[in-house]
Amino acid sequence: MNRKIALFTVFVCLFLTVGAQQTLDLPECRKLALDHNKDLKIAKENIRAAQEMQKAAFTQFLPSFSAFGNYTWNQKNISLMGSDAFLPIGVLDQNGKFGIGSPTSPPHPNGDGTYTIDGLAVNNKFVMIDGQAVPLDAKGNPFDPTKNPENLMWKNYAILPKDAMEFDIQNVFVGGISFVQPIFMGGKIIELNKIAKYNEQIAQANLTDKTQEIIVNIDEAYWRVVSIENKVSLAKEYRQLLIKMDSDICAMQQEGLVTKSEVLKVKVKLNEADLSLTKAENGLKLSRMALNQLCGLPLDQTYELSDSKLQDTIELNEPPSIEDVYERRPEIQMLVQAQNIAESNRKIMNSRFMPNIALTGSYLTTNPNVYNGFQQKFGGMFTVGISATIPLFHFGERIYTRNAAQSATVVAKLKLDDTKEKIRLQIDQNRYRITESLKKQLTAKTNVDVAEENLMYAQEGYSAGVITSSDLLAAQTAWVSAKSDYIDALIDVKLNNLYLKKSLGQLTESFQ
Repeated sequence: MNRKIALFTVFVCLFLTVGAQQTLDLPECRKLALDHNKDLKIAKENIRAAQEMQKAAFTQFLPSFSAFGNYTWNQKNISLMGSDAFLPIGVLDQNGKFGIGSPTSPPHPNGDGTYTIDGLAVNNKFVMIDGQAVPLDAKGNPFDPTKNPENLMWKNYAILPKDAMEFDIQNVFVGGISFVQPIFMGGKIIELNKIAKYNEQIAQANLTDKTQEIIVNIDEAYWRVVSIENKVSLAKEYRQLLIKMDSDICAMQQEGLVTKSEVLKVKVKLNEADLSLTKAENGLKLSRMALNQLCGLPLDQTYELSDSKLQDTIELNEPPSIEDVYERRPEIQMLVQAQNIAESNRKIMNSRFMPNIALTGSYLTTNPNVYNGFQQKFGGMFTVGISATIPLFHFGERIYTRNAAQSATVVAKLKLDDTKEKIRLQIDQNRYRITESLKKQLTAKTNVDVAEENLMYAQEGYSAGVITSSDLLAAQTAWVSAKSDYIDALIDVKLNNLYLKKSLGQLTESFQ
């Protein structure tokens, strides 16, 4: 009774396991792989980074504001005078001159031994020369006060103390805010914005390229599992044929109808079939693990593929024009943008020969207040201006860099043309391969039909004793080989169609 319960429990568990087994089709595997792949996530982040850089490039059109501040401690104060100064006291004449006589205004005696020149009292002694009073310098030599006013000895002076011209600058605070608005930069900012846009398009194309690469890898792994699954089934079917033949020939040996050699031939074939089946099952496990890894599934998870039963149908669409292919291929898109970037770099190099003009403005405040006698309080002012920088001479450096940028533009165009030629060759090769694989599929299907008919006649002839066991084994081997070739032909058609779609840029149409 316990044995029956145990067997029933095992049966139920096996039933639930089979019933719960997951079924996957090719689109689901593609989606799992695209969601799991790290390179694809990196490519998406690169797109976000390129978009942010494009936003940053646009801000170059806008003014930039900055604030600044500074504190400085100085050991000494600043003084505009080395010692006290004495300034003569007087008035200006009608010509605006101070303290200098003229022929029209001769010295006038004051009666106290001093003279007045232009209303200013001096301490010089005078001598009469040709009826005119001429002042004498400190050495007693006559001089012309209009030519040598430094020899005049003023009667009255005002003192200018040294301390009055000393300013406290031990603690200096400087701060302000400024802005710069570009007006003309030779086209640099425009080209930088274009480059940022081109980089975003390159990142988008790179994402498409990574997506296509992942789809190709997952499709190859998927069809590899399907191929090995069918070959495992074929190996099991072949093994069953050999087991039945081994049973039959052993019975015939006991009746003395065949020799021991005939029996051993069958057993050798059976052993080879067992070994081939073991290899196929191990290959299937490894292939499933590889597919699981690409899909992000546990490596030991089992599932059923919806395409396990290979179909010999395939959809061949009308090929697009070569120009449409160029627009779809991510390699061409990246090279086109690389050429655009090279052209923008060339224009940037040319802009270095042009002037840069910008509107500037600021507000500056200082303590001590330099705008009002170095008072110990903050004081400031606004400034607005236009700055221009014009390059003149730098030993040909700008010419050399411009020439280098022109060469880079030529190189980018040559790479684009070369890639277009290679893509056309790739498309033609894949078209020939898909045509060849379709013919191979038809031939393999015909060979399977012939091999099955030959096996049927061989089995009937062997049962009737018309042919030997070697002939039957040969017919079985030919049947297995034809079926295996047919499986390979079907897989080749699937893969070659995949490669053709990739070369035409049609793999990611359902993911756009």
